[in-house]
Amino acid sequence: MILDGNDPGAIATAARAVRGGALLGLPTETVYGLAADAGSDAAVAQIFAAKGRPSDHPLIVHVAGAEGIRHFAREVPAFAQALVEAFWPGPLTLILPRLPGVATAATGGQDSVGLRCPAHPVAHALLQACAAPDPDLPPVWGVAAPSANRFGRVSPTTARHVQDELGDGLLVLDGGPCAVGIESTIVDCTRGLPVLLRPGAVTRAQIQAACGIAPLSKEDLPEHTPRASGTLESHYAPAAKVRLMDAKALQTGLDLLGAEAAHIAVYARAALRTKSSKLVLRRMPEDAAATAQQLFAVLRGFDDEGVKLIWVETPPATPEWEGVRDRLQRAAAG
Repeated sequence: MILDGNDPGAIATAARAVRGGALLGLPTETVYGLAADAGSDAAVAQIFAAKGRPSDHPLIVHVAGAEGIRHFAREVPAFAQALVEAFWPGPLTLILPRLPGVATAATGGQDSVGLRCPAHPVAHALLQACAAPDPDLPPVWGVAAPSANRFGRVSPTTARHVQDELGDGLLVLDGGPCAVGIESTIVDCTRGLPVLLRPGAVTRAQIQAACGIAPLSKEDLPEHTPRASGTLESHYAPAAKVRLMDAKALQTGLDLLGAEAAHIAVYARAALRTKSSKLVLRRMPEDAAATAQQLFAVLRGFDDEGVKLIWVETPPATPEWEGVRDRLQRAAAG
């Protein structure tokens, strides 16, 4: 069931459902999440079951604000606090040392926890309602909310995507299309300095500017790297096979196939020529942020067209494209 996220009554209904242990489709500025009470191992177990996700693959816990950190983390390094002040609410997840006995299932049993404060007004309203005093239901200080899709598949960026993926029986708050469109940047803060585990809308340069330390890559410190959402080699994959190619290779492939090109979709910045009327061709924006915002919806749309192959022009190897490049490389690995 899809409810209007701008309706206070819908927020109250959704908050009661979460406080009662149910699952919820929740809009954020990045993607839609499949939310449940992060403090309830039984509620979190439903997330893993609905997604078909391994229970040792940790979930990100979403909190209403910086004050929510104290319910889940036992320590916040100074550089992490600087990142909170610079980017919360927003598309940045911080991996912090976990308080013992808290959110055990949501963290996959690790001694760290990923925390984020989303910027979407519907998510914010839901989180506040979950933590508000209620004589009948205990407070929920944070919700575990991975992307609301089957494990490894394309993340949803509209309420309809969530319903198509997980069925009509799931309660979903409709907050409109996601503004960012790819998942949050993840920074590990458990090893004395920032380590970038997953790129996103918050860039390396912005992280360095905010905390005064250039983030390392996980390859720089492979030892004891926490498991984190969206970091498996194969992820974000549509049903069709994705292949990354440069513009020249794309045009060569189209020329070779000629009018016989069928069951293929192409997503590219270059202006390509084709003799086939059966080809699905979509122009990729020149801007990285605009591409990120539409990326998952485009991949889902190609699946809806019934194509077997998706050819994508490789994004530029520049910092602002790192998040899009990461998602496409993982989609192609699938």
